[in-house]
Amino acid sequence: MYGHVEKLAEEIKKGAQSVEGVEAKLWQVPETLPEEVLVKMGAPPKSDVPVISPAELAEADGLIFGFPTRFGMMAAQFKAFLDATGGLWRTQSLAGKPAGIFYSTGSQGGGQETTPLTAITQLVHHGMLFVPVGYTFGAGMFEMEKVKGGTPYGAGTFAGDGSRQPTELELGLAFHQGKHLAAIAKKLKGDA
Repeated sequence: MYGHVEKLAEEIKKGAQSVEGVEAKLWQVPETLPEEVLVKMGAPPKSDVPVISPAELAEADGLIFGFPTRFGMMAAQFKAFLDATGGLWRTQSLAGKPAGIFYSTGSQGGGQETTPLTAITQLVHHGMLFVPVGYTFGAGMFEMEKVKGGTPYGAGTFAGDGSRQPTELELGLAFHQGKHLAAIAKKLKGDA
C-alpha cells in the first residue's frame, strides 16, 4: 500500500539484471479493494508497474514474489492472485522453476518469518524450487545494531505506519536476493 514492496522489488530487479544475460521484469497483482476503501485507508495512487495475469508467470525462468504481510501471512490481494493459478497448477507449468519470496511487515513481530513460511506452500503445490537467501548475504545477515527486516527466507523491510522507508541494508539484501536467484535460474536454464 505504501510502496515498500515496490522499493524492494526495484532493488531485486537491479540485482537480477547484474547477472549477465538476465532480463528482469516487475509486475504487480490486481488490487482487490475498492477505490473508496483505499482512499479511506490513505493509500497513495498505484504505480505504473504493469498488472500481471497468472498465465504470464509461465513465461519466466525464475520468479521472486513480494507482498505485504497481513497477520503474519501474505496479503489477500496476492493470495487471490495465486488462487487464480489453478490452470498453471493443473498443467504443472511452474514446476521446476526457481522461486523466492520477499515481504514487508508492519512491525518486527509482524511476520518476518511466518510470512515466507506460510507462502512456501504456494510454491510447493506448483512444484517450484524455493530458493532462500540463507546466509549468503554475509555480515549483513548478522547486523544487530540497527533495526532491519529480512531473514534467511528472503529480503524484507518494516513499513510501520508507512513513514519508515527501507534502509540501505534492507535494499542491499534485496539486491543480493535478485542476483542470487537470477544466477541460480541461469544455471538451471543452461542445464536444460
